[in-house]
Amino acid sequence: MQQVLDNLTELPSSTGAEEIDLIFLKGIMENPIVKSLAKAHERLEDSKLEAVSDNNLELVNEILEDITPLVPVDENVAELVGILKEPHFQSLLEAHDIVASKCYDSPPSSPEMNNSVNNQLLPVDAIRILGIHKRAGEPLGVTFRVENNDLVIARILHGGMIDRQGLLHVGDIIKEVNGHEVGNNPKELQELLKNISGSVTLKILPSYRDTIIPQQVFVKCHFDYNPYNDNLIPCKEAGLKFSKGEILQIVNREDPNWWQDLSVEP
Repeated sequence: MQQVLDNLTELPSSTGAEEIDLIFLKGIMENPIVKSLAKAHERLEDSKLEAVSDNNLELVNEILEDITPLVPVDENVAELVGILKEPHFQSLLEAHDIVASKCYDSPPSSPEMNNSVNNQLLPVDAIRILGIHKRAGEPLGVTFRVENNDLVIARILHGGMIDRQGLLHVGDIIKEVNGHEVGNNPKELQELLKNISGSVTLKILPSYRDTIIPQQVFVKCHFDYNPYNDNLIPCKEAGLKFSKGEILQIVNREDPNWWQDLSVEP
């Protein structure tokens, strides 16, 4: 702005500009409001917003360790601990730390890189944090399998807690439960999730598979079946006992070997 004002005196001779037009332009540029807007623009252009820290979740957990012993003697501390442990608040802090720890500056241009390569977007990790509330012994209605050394959701049982909430999907990778890595043992994870109670925080890597709306299919049974006599069923507790002549509604056929169904009342 100041550089333009300083050069206005040279414009008449070099460009043939009318004197009255230059006076009008100078009056506008010297207006206090215009100067304030120019200064504000310069401040916004020059400033670079940076996070104060990228380890807020770690700091909050350290604070919780220090103040948790005071919960029985101070209601205010108890309320604060409840807020800081709330799954949505922890998820917010973790999302902030992930964003704050990444660099979003444009990479320096390289003559060796092709323009088409420069324009390609790099993949971004899509870790999600989910919070659920359950009672001890309450099954989630989900089974797991090991895939590439990760625990992946193999199937979601129709009508179970996870199916009703719609938060998880087949193919999602479970990374952590309540801040602890889950390893790669499906049985241990099943026992952990079965016995845990209260707020449960899950860190997952979504599969982003399209949800297929199942068609209504009904079948008539021509034999008796008891899941507790079947040595091949992945989860006997999830099996459905039926008798010859019953009508079953097939609700899920994603697993070609194990369909999920419901008994239809006659």
